[in-house]
Amino acid sequence: MRKLDENLVAEIAQSKSALGSWGVTFIAPNGKALRVPFTLHPEKRKHAPGFIAKRIDFDNFLTQKVKANPLVTLIENVELRHFSKTNNGMEATDKNENKYEAKLFIACDGAYSSFAKEVAGLHTDAQHNCFGLRAYYENVEGLDNENFIELHFIKGALPGYFWIFPLPNGTANVGIGMRADKLKDKSINLKKLFEEIIQNNPAISRRFTNARLVDRVKLFGLPLGSKKRKLSGDNYLLCGDAAMLIDPFTGEGIGNAMFSGMFAAEQAEKCIAQNNFSAKFNKQYDEAVYNRLWHELLLSYRLQQLVNFPSLFNFVVNKANRSPHLRAAIMSMFEDLDLRAQLKNPLYYLKILFS
Repeated sequence: MRKLDENLVAEIAQSKSALGSWGVTFIAPNGKALRVPFTLHPEKRKHAPGFIAKRIDFDNFLTQKVKANPLVTLIENVELRHFSKTNNGMEATDKNENKYEAKLFIACDGAYSSFAKEVAGLHTDAQHNCFGLRAYYENVEGLDNENFIELHFIKGALPGYFWIFPLPNGTANVGIGMRADKLKDKSINLKKLFEEIIQNNPAISRRFTNARLVDRVKLFGLPLGSKKRKLSGDNYLLCGDAAMLIDPFTGEGIGNAMFSGMFAAEQAEKCIAQNNFSAKFNKQYDEAVYNRLWHELLLSYRLQQLVNFPSLFNFVVNKANRSPHLRAAIMSMFEDLDLRAQLKNPLYYLKILFS
């Protein structure tokens, strides 16, 4: 957001619909917690390095910026349903058979993207797909005083996790996510598992004694970026969840979606400048996205696989709590790009874990 417009970050920081967050707490299967701040130098920051908001509020914030841009025409309450190739680009129709034609389509229509399936031929597969269940509560006890988000890795939900994210006005985003193939293999009903954790998990249930559900529970599909896919073709680019770029470990997708949107805008500019909208020319978009995101996505996929082994995950959290060196290394990963680059080397893990 800062790269797009520095003023956006300042606006978010002052917004009543967003809550500043200073870090994340990982709770291992053995119940041991590891607090990881988002920054090593909080005293140098004017506001929190991260923000938590309801998705509808964040989307509305961005939409208002779009509406204020005189170069953009925003057509609301229209769903594009059918797509076809034309001599000049792509054509789409809505439910009223109105037609929309462009030399370049940038598809950002989410996890259930009809464009990605119909035009790009992308389909989810269970090993690289996740289902997330989310609800909003008020009066959840024990929320962090620095608004750390919580990721609870509970044995019955691995390789997924149960989360609690504090929100403005004393509310919380509470949910659970799990890989689709594991849900099927273990015959798990995600909603029942969610309710069981809130009612019976010793560490969590006591925090929901006085909690009240303030919105209905919703289920979402989360196509994971744990394998590379073709993100572009003749006259189109895929972004965000439509490009299946969700982080395999955290399930977070907004940051990656915004990165892909910025790269798509840059590619569109090149296409227009050279009047070239071909699949071959658009390959540079795929390269730009994966050059920026693939190492992080691959690392997250490895961490997701680590969670399949509770004893190993417990070991890492226990080690981090005992080792200032490892704890500092984990904290630095949010800010130090050179350190992130070392994560590709397996020897780096051996050096830290056995130091």
